[in-house]
Amino acid sequence: MIEAEWWEYDSLDELADAVAGDVGFIIDSAIEARGSSLIALPGGKTGPAIFPKLAAQSLPWKRLTIIPTDERLVAMDDERSNIRGIAKTFLPIGARVIPIAADIADYKLAGNSADARLQDLPWPPDLVWLGVGEDGHTASIFAGPDLQDALDAPRARRAVGVMPDPLPAEAPVARVTLTRAAILSARTMLIALTGEAKRAMLEQAIADGHSSKLPIGRVLAEAEQPIDIHWCP
Repeated sequence: MIEAEWWEYDSLDELADAVAGDVGFIIDSAIEARGSSLIALPGGKTGPAIFPKLAAQSLPWKRLTIIPTDERLVAMDDERSNIRGIAKTFLPIGARVIPIAADIADYKLAGNSADARLQDLPWPPDLVWLGVGEDGHTASIFAGPDLQDALDAPRARRAVGVMPDPLPAEAPVARVTLTRAAILSARTMLIALTGEAKRAMLEQAIADGHSSKLPIGRVLAEAEQPIDIHWCP
């Protein structure tokens, strides 16, 4: 049974204040306990809308390492790149931002490269913050030929390359993504989403659990820790 707690807000601004506060607390607590912190941040739209409020906090940023939960295989200066937005917000305040994508045409090899980069980082992450797509994907765990690779990767595997099918219209490219095991290894998991349709989809995916046809349902079905879900209309 997935243990999820929903937090509801009247506006994206309220949601952003709450999530930024929670994430700041997670970072600060991790640094106090272990001297450093590692977090994984999402792409999409909701996460980047919250990043400036997180960055405005007074935290020991130089002790924080940030990775993306997933990346599109495009140039780092491409506006579709997830790391581009993360770096633009957090590099100027001193955080360490680690890209996971490499300039490798073969997406499977790009996944191997991403995994190798992540193996060099102290694991597990203190936080994996997930978004949810309208099609039910999370990170870049999409329906398609590589879904099971991402879901069933061994515990030691941190990233794989994937080709969504169908390709999303807004970014019809291959991806690299954290595996389900890597996501679920996090000390804390958080989901932020907006809109009635996504809420209904996520509630159904959680209810369906292991039998869910949606990647987000399949990922969360294996979660052993409680998950905070932050939502506004």
